[in-house]
Amino acid sequence: MSTGLIILLVVIVALVVVAALVTVLIGHRSGAGPGLKRRFGPEYERTLAAHDGDTRATERELNERVERHGDLRERPLAREERDRYTARWTSVQEHFVESPRQAVAEADQLLGEVATVRGYPDGGRYDEQLAALSVHHADHVDGYRRVHRMARAAGTSAAPGAETEEMRSALVGAHELFDDLTGAGSGASAAGRHRAA
Repeated sequence: MSTGLIILLVVIVALVVVAALVTVLIGHRSGAGPGLKRRFGPEYERTLAAHDGDTRATERELNERVERHGDLRERPLAREERDRYTARWTSVQEHFVESPRQAVAEADQLLGEVATVRGYPDGGRYDEQLAALSVHHADHVDGYRRVHRMARAAGTSAAPGAETEEMRSALVGAHELFDDLTGAGSGASAAGRHRAA
């Protein structure tokens, strides 16, 4: 082989290696692909279904959420706050026996309030709050989504409301998010239960 041919091959190999590294770094930085699936878990699948299987649109939306809310740091709850919120959640569960719809509405309000106190966008901006929660609590955000939807449906005469079993299931899912937000579940900090990026 001539020296010129060897130099050309080395340059080509170097360009291929650099291109591969750039591709990997860009993909890693944006959180695309398997990283987003791992980070968002069931929320990735729900978003993919909402985009009719369009992975590009799904990844674009989830990346936008990470960019907007990824740096959010939860404000810790004082023990008194945690105890007060836990007592209110217990009350929600007790109300469920007599008035499931009222309990679901109370759970919706309580989750929005706790999330706001922890530093998430105000509950009055539900969609933005839910997006932020999905970045940090992807495994449990769907329970809040279901409770919120049922609470809104119960407030309109057009929707007959959900069956009691559906409401119970949504409340159980919402309780998982409540435990994450308050650290009331296992005694571990809520931050320790977040999905790894």
